[in-house]
Amino acid sequence: MRAARLIKMVLLLQARPAMTATELARELEVSERTVTRDAQALAEAGVPVYADRGRTGGYRLVGGYRTRLTGLARSEAEVLFLSGVPGALREMGLEDAASAARLKVSAALLPSLKDAPSAAAQRFHLDAPGWWQEPETPELLPAVAEAVWDDRRVRVGYRRPDRAEVERELEPYGLVLKAGVWYLCARAADEGDGFRVYRLDRFTAVAVGEDRFVRDEGFDLPRFWEARAEEFARSVLRETVVVRVSPAGAARLPYVTSDRGVVREALEEGEGPDEDGRLTLTLPVESQDVAYGQLLGLGPELEVLEPAELRARFAEAARALRQLYE
Repeated sequence: MRAARLIKMVLLLQARPAMTATELARELEVSERTVTRDAQALAEAGVPVYADRGRTGGYRLVGGYRTRLTGLARSEAEVLFLSGVPGALREMGLEDAASAARLKVSAALLPSLKDAPSAAAQRFHLDAPGWWQEPETPELLPAVAEAVWDDRRVRVGYRRPDRAEVERELEPYGLVLKAGVWYLCARAADEGDGFRVYRLDRFTAVAVGEDRFVRDEGFDLPRFWEARAEEFARSVLRETVVVRVSPAGAARLPYVTSDRGVVREALEEGEGPDEDGRLTLTLPVESQDVAYGQLLGLGPELEVLEPAELRARFAEAARALRQLYE
């Protein structure tokens, strides 16, 4: 623990002209007294750490000293490619490794490139969760992430959508963060060679085993997720409704439904326009209840034609609104 802290202190001083004891204490998450002791230990070990006294004083390295301790550990190199998603790193328990990797990279950069990391950080940021929702980090995520990195089998308790709880032995291949929700792509030992997707917030227990599994080198996580996500989105659209939409309604329709791709296809295949510019569409939906909640937001820009019972619900809503505003 202390050796890693001393290396981090040297890398910090190497990346900046000077740092105060307060700044070092904050970066290293220790007291200023510990910073003083660590600086003395480095000096005794031959690292030329010099302490300037006074109000504007601080610590610096003398004579352009540069350490060669910049080789990245495997975990640091892996998480470096995820450094654009700091929230995800923190939730997986990898924030310290990413911080160390960034320091080592900064220490190895030429002086003319020292501002590159901060310049990139000020220009690009990924905010994964959707609006108007407070994402919750699954308690068991760090354990699952550890198993994914090490290719270790896990035995999990999993609560299915029907609330029944089952046990599974899984080969965890990859983690996906989708709109603030964590998913595990894994192969179940007792279910053949097929890959499945599990929501992390439904895990009730995780036991990481000692045995490693042999990873299928042909497995492509981004491609698998894209195919599975599209398959899932289509599978929930079990019913259809026929609607007539105005040009304004057609423009807004993709933003009130769950699947914009399905809406675009329906618009391309729709009948019309009629003399009023309205299109008649056959629109796949999850259910009549979902369609009612989504399509009602278009107001007079959309008319439901079929099924009759859904049209009746819209007509009743229109009468209620008229009474309310009269």
